[in-house]
Amino acid sequence: MRDICNSRVYQQSSRTNPSNALDRGNFSHAMVRRIRAEVLLDCIGQVTQTQEKFKSLPRGSRAVEIADGATTNFFLTIFGRASRETVCSCEVRMEPNLSQALHLLNGDTVHQKVEHGEAVKQMLEKGMSPQAIIGELYLRCYSRAPTPQEMRRIQSIVGDSEKDPKQNRLALEDIFWAMLNSQEFLFNH
Repeated sequence: MRDICNSRVYQQSSRTNPSNALDRGNFSHAMVRRIRAEVLLDCIGQVTQTQEKFKSLPRGSRAVEIADGATTNFFLTIFGRASRETVCSCEVRMEPNLSQALHLLNGDTVHQKVEHGEAVKQMLEKGMSPQAIIGELYLRCYSRAPTPQEMRRIQSIVGDSEKDPKQNRLALEDIFWAMLNSQEFLFNH
């Protein structure tokens, strides 16, 4: 594992340069691809601190632990989970489609997980400032701190926490929702 992770090929950037922009087959750069359905649902659950309940599995089981191809939910179906009728990975549908985009933007999965996970509410109850909460959300979703430009843009959305705490919470939850719908969260880079 150490040899693979330390290899030059494994560490390639997904950003192209003039010499490798057209080269797609010789491992000149990493290919950006959407995260698989099971992993995406687990990632959303992990960052929002929520748990799923799948048929014949205990609450809190992860989607990647589902062995039965018949056990599914709407999110997994929309995002192309394999039916597991064969061992071929070709069953997985990785192409993005309109149903996926509409479900992320308007569906219940992300919205309910942000709302019911209460991650933002708990951070506010701990007395964290909006700036600290934004930093924590960036670490949860992107494993990095926000850039100064991102922080300025987001802070302009979040008002003064002392004036209207409920409105501030809603604004922070909206930011969290937007981060979960971003390409940086949904795709391997």
